[in-house]
Amino acid sequence: MVATVHFEQFFPSYLHSEKANRMKVTIERSALSKALGHVQSVVERRNTIPILSNVLLQARGGVLALTATDLDIEISEEAPADVAQEGATTVSAVTLFEIVKRLPDGAQIRLEVSAEEGRLQVSAGRSQFALAVLPDDDFPSLTTDNLETRFSVPTDDLRRLLHKTRFAMSQEETRYYLNGVYLHAVTDGDTPFLRAAATDGHRLARLDAPLPDGASAMPGVIVPRKAIAELGRLLEDAEDTIEIAVSESKILFVFGAGKLTSKLIDGTFPDYERVIPKGNSNILRVETKDFAQAVDRVSTVSADRTRSVKLALDSDRLRLTVNNPEAGSALEELSVDYGGDAIEIGFNARYLLDVAQQVDGETATFRLADPSSPTVITDEEDERALYVLMPLRV
Repeated sequence: MVATVHFEQFFPSYLHSEKANRMKVTIERSALSKALGHVQSVVERRNTIPILSNVLLQARGGVLALTATDLDIEISEEAPADVAQEGATTVSAVTLFEIVKRLPDGAQIRLEVSAEEGRLQVSAGRSQFALAVLPDDDFPSLTTDNLETRFSVPTDDLRRLLHKTRFAMSQEETRYYLNGVYLHAVTDGDTPFLRAAATDGHRLARLDAPLPDGASAMPGVIVPRKAIAELGRLLEDAEDTIEIAVSESKILFVFGAGKLTSKLIDGTFPDYERVIPKGNSNILRVETKDFAQAVDRVSTVSADRTRSVKLALDSDRLRLTVNNPEAGSALEELSVDYGGDAIEIGFNARYLLDVAQQVDGETATFRLADPSSPTVITDEEDERALYVLMPLRV
């Protein structure tokens, strides 16, 4: 018996999909550039799965929807467009973004794909490009089922929670459960808060915001480092309120015409409250700007590995010193508000500067115990912000 061979089996799957192969849309350059800029940043530059290098384009109902993913994070955004023919395809995110960036401001960009050509035609004025495509049916999607906890949070609150804690996230992949920001609901006294915390074992950042309606039942979740970085960029252009939906394994952020979906870190965040000292009685108040500048100056001769700087405190005087046998030494003295016991304590200069950058007020308050115990740092203008630094031996 002779087997029948069908001619179509030798062609890519996208030649059989009317939905995937027919699309015609016109969009203003700035709208496309903004949406592409938001979504393409999640794409990894090196991918063993070709379609993960692509952005999904879906033309429908007066908008062009763009989606990109790395299988752990998915970002999508809609931009207004003149849709002459609805359809979808995928194309290299980086290539399309680089083309759009180089087109003139105000250009009307035409995107068209047809079954006959099997490529995305990009044209604006006298510029024309033909880009390779892959079928939209093969584009992976992060499901958002079972996101049972839903609430809205002011954009400024979310931006503050993430921006002021992310510097303390760990970079060590072996301690994966510290590679993100722990977002959870707490009650401090009689007041409920939405709290963000991050630590790398050497420093801790903890921030509170008013608990939104509907958030009291949310599970404590660890939002991974890459998602935090992407959110930092997206929140710059976000509207007044962000909608959040959470499950045990995923979190969804909706901001206007865009959304970010991320898998969560599957791990247990440590009981960070145990490392926050309660009885530190030596109180130091410093002018934040002057202190940061002094630390920055003396640390120029510190060893690259430890970046250690010694703080010597005694009756309203702070001496900052660095001794590096290879590079030399440095000393600077500041007038401060201090009436506690004489103390000499060492810190990583980079960590001191990171905390100082988060302090909005003119004055930072250090609560110290002794040279080997953690120090608590607070901001006079933000009582809901708290930082903890572990000392170094110097």
